[in-house]
Parts: sequence; structure tokens; C-alpha cells
Amino acid sequence: MKRVSMELGGKSAAVVLPGADLARAVKATVASCFLNSGQTCSATTRLIVSRDDYPTCRALLADAVAGMPMGDPGDASTRIGPLLSALQRERVLAHIADAEQDGFDRIAGGPDAPVPERGYFVAPTIYGNVAPDSRLANEEVFGPVLAVLCYETVEDAIALANGTRYGLAASVWAADESCGEAVANALRAGQVDVNGARFNAAAPFGGFGMSGVGREGGAYGLEEFLEPRAIQFPR
Repeated sequence: MKRVSMELGGKSAAVVLPGADLARAVKATVASCFLNSGQTCSATTRLIVSRDDYPTCRALLADAVAGMPMGDPGDASTRIGPLLSALQRERVLAHIADAEQDGFDRIAGGPDAPVPERGYFVAPTIYGNVAPDSRLANEEVFGPVLAVLCYETVEDAIALANGTRYGLAASVWAADESCGEAVANALRAGQVDVNGARFNAAAPFGGFGMSGVGREGGAYGLEEFLEPRAIQFPR
């Protein structure tokens, strides 16, 4: 039999707890979501904020996207490049069309946003007040689209973060690091950063559910290639 180690897709969530640095959380989430035009397996494509913080969050998101020019990836000033293919662009636009039909709060982008004429571009797009059971909240878009979900209690936030079939990565933003750690421990994701901690290449990387099987990185990545044996003696 062949052994397999698979790193698959994700629908990673950023959970912003009450009292956390919202501006910093929004900046980091936008950077993660739109990196490589959203074509990243661990991209943070769901932002989970308290209902009370949503108006402020909305304004911060709109400002952040306004400063992300589209264009030639070879130009140092470009923040959003094209998608891989025409087919992928159509897939992403189909997700956007569904979000429009669902009537979510469009914060930025959308189907009619201007894009460069040459290249498979989709404008960076953000929808707020996204329903937890919607396609946009549950399926991997693999494009520059961010879904914002609102919660009433921290328990609700954890349930929303764990509410998809994926579990690759996540992030938690908290005013108190111990509270952030407690929520991180409750998330069903293979790698969780707290308050913007950097990616650790020596730590295990991999996911739960439909995000894959096995781990990469550090000692855990090496163990994927090993066959443990047990030898017992009568003493």
C-alpha cells in the first residue's frame, strides 16, 4: 500500500475577541486573505468579529482595500495580481455572484468593480454580515474574497470558526494573551497563531477534516516518512 500525506484546501478564520487590537487584526487578515490574489491554501478568508465591533471593522476593511492597487505582478507597487487562469476567474466570480444574490453587505469590490483589461483579474472583494450556512462562508474560493461573520458571544465565535469541513489554519486576536491561547486551543485547526505570531517552519503544518492528512515541518514532517517498530523482551 502507498502511504499518502496530503495538504489540501482551507477556509481559515481570524477570530477577533472583544477588546483586541481591531485595526491590527484587520490589517493582518487583509494581508493574508489577498496574498497571491487569494490563491493560498492557508489564506485567512473568514474574519469573525463581535457584532458591536462590526461598524468599526467595516470602515477599517474599506480603507485597507482602497490602498491595494491591481496590476502587473512584476511592478513593485502592485498589491493584487491576476488569477491563474480564465477558468479560475470564472469560479471566483461565481462565488461573488452567489454572495450578491444572498444580499450580503458588500464592503469592497464586487462583480462590477473595475479591473485591468489584460489578465485574469478579480478585484479584492469583501462581504460583511455573511450567513454561516452560506456558500461563501463554507467553500474555499481560492481568490481575493473575504467573508466577515459576526458573533454575539465568544462561544459563538468558536463555533463559527469550527463550522466548516476544513481545518488548516486560524488566527486569534485578543487583548489578553491567555484568553487568546484558550480560544486557540478550542479551534479545530492544524496551526493557529495568536496576535500576529509569525509562521514557524519548524512547527507541524497540516490540517483537520478536508484540509488534508499528515503534517509537514519539523520533527513531525520527518515522522511521516518513518515506520515505527516495537521490540519487546520478557523482562
